[in-house]
Amino acid sequence: MARTPLPTAANEVYRLPPPLFSARCRACWFLAAVIALVAASFWSLDLQWARFLSADALRRMGRFAAELLSPNVEAGFLRKLLPAALETLAMSLLGTLLAVVGGLLLALPASKLHAEDPARWRAVARLLLNVLRSVPELMWAALLLIAAGLGPLAGTLALALHTTGVLGRLFAESMENAPAGPGFALRVRGVPEGRVVLYATLPQILPQLISYSLYRWENNIRAAAILGVVGAGGLGQMLAFHLGLFQMAETGSVLAAMFLLVALVDVASYAARRALSR
Repeated sequence: MARTPLPTAANEVYRLPPPLFSARCRACWFLAAVIALVAASFWSLDLQWARFLSADALRRMGRFAAELLSPNVEAGFLRKLLPAALETLAMSLLGTLLAVVGGLLLALPASKLHAEDPARWRAVARLLLNVLRSVPELMWAALLLIAAGLGPLAGTLALALHTTGVLGRLFAESMENAPAGPGFALRVRGVPEGRVVLYATLPQILPQLISYSLYRWENNIRAAAILGVVGAGGLGQMLAFHLGLFQMAETGSVLAAMFLLVALVDVASYAARRALSR
């Protein structure tokens, strides 16, 4: 019986990479287009670098920064700062939890779980997710303030709506990219689709879902502080008040509280990720 000859260097075919900027080098043309777009952006914007880097501008920025770096640490002011920081933390946490639930509920119809899945509501669900995350938190807060009034409720709901759009899209992409083997094994045994998602899809992507949720919680800390500018409560409301009166010492204290809050959430998220990866 004749044996199939093994491939040798003589009969192997090596394909050389296409030359630069040929019709086949799509990456080269894409990179050139990006460079041209960046150059056009610099040309179209009125970037006054000389004025920005002038001695007078640097001196004024330095004086402003020095005033911010002298925060107000009086006990009376700190007693006002602590409840505002806790309110900002609560807004970000509750808004993120509501967004996790809403994002997961919208991610199911927004994803195509397997090749035979008709995904009838995929386009509608993705359009809704696009709308939710396209509207900034400040706009959601301004709209909700009309119904809910001033306070943390409007800020919490604004964070929840915007973050639902972000997490819903990330959750849907994770579901579609999950390994299809476990789900296929359950479907061929006649397991209903809901139980397939519960026992095959979600356990595989659970670390990703938690990582995305923790990351968005960190972002929502900063967003919750910004929402206070429109009357949604928390540190942002104090920041808008003291900055509007040019009270730099109090403004520096509020910024320091924001920094500490973000740092604490960052440490907690890192510790949670480490615990989940073990």
